[in-house]
Amino acid sequence: MAGQQLDVLLYGLGAIGGFYGFILSRNVNVRLTVVARSNYDAVKANGLKIVSENHGEHLVRPFNVVKTPAEAATTFDYIVCAHKAINQKAVPAQLAPAVDEKKTTIVIVQNGVGNEEPFREAFPGATILSCVTWVGARQSTPGIINHTTSEDMQMGLFPSKGGDAALESRRLDEFAGLLTTGKTVFQVVPNIQVQRWEKVVWNAAWNSLTTLTLMDTHSWLGSSEDATPMTRKLMTEVIDVAKALGVPIDYELIDRLINKILAMPPIGSSMRADYEKGNPMEVEIILGYPVRKGRELGINISTIETIYTILTAVNKRLMKANL
Repeated sequence: MAGQQLDVLLYGLGAIGGFYGFILSRNVNVRLTVVARSNYDAVKANGLKIVSENHGEHLVRPFNVVKTPAEAATTFDYIVCAHKAINQKAVPAQLAPAVDEKKTTIVIVQNGVGNEEPFREAFPGATILSCVTWVGARQSTPGIINHTTSEDMQMGLFPSKGGDAALESRRLDEFAGLLTTGKTVFQVVPNIQVQRWEKVVWNAAWNSLTTLTLMDTHSWLGSSEDATPMTRKLMTEVIDVAKALGVPIDYELIDRLINKILAMPPIGSSMRADYEKGNPMEVEIILGYPVRKGRELGINISTIETIYTILTAVNKRLMKANL
């Protein structure tokens, strides 16, 4: 498909970033630059290998592999942020050399809520797309991504105040076109905050509880007669905060998520995997933001507040060990 060349920067080349780097690279108009850290040497030398149950086996050779956005020495049409949301406030300054607010669209592909706010503050004129993804992928070896059949994404605008709504809509459509060419599963939704908060209800429960207990989901739920009521209370508090912020989600979500987990094989979580590897965890973006908003709004969040306090202490220990 002939068309205008699009320069795309992928910031965060883990399993999810690697998967979407492959999806975007399937469009002949995309010139892909990737920011790599632990897998820099492998990807620089050998490219990025994808082994997918849905898409088969592919080798992606990015146009450029860099260690920092500044190293790319240019600005981009799209910057796709698929990094772990550990210190979200520090990222805009790192991306700044690659951003031209008149042309750059920032695409956020992360867990959590409130992710967009540091980017909007730093780049008030940029278009921001927010994405919620459900992809089963892991990086088994540096530069090698293994992907299962799990593949879905919801995407929508994070509108600017007083921005060009028509321009933002065109950029949303253009990026959706890149995903279509990449043959992945996605939906454009009218209010992406609904899907963000629905996923954070899921993550706040299963990520935190599997991490603190080092159990899988089913073992946790079967551990005592109090486990399921506590899980439901935690989910209820997150929904209370979302509703108070004007996000239209309902409490029936609790039954839906618990039934969904019970219908699945027992699982751990990405947060538990990070803990077991000794890596910093996405505590702030999954638990901290709902807690802060709950406190501001005077909502009873005693369950999630307690879990957040304990996980914050654990996370500080991990972060100190990683210095």
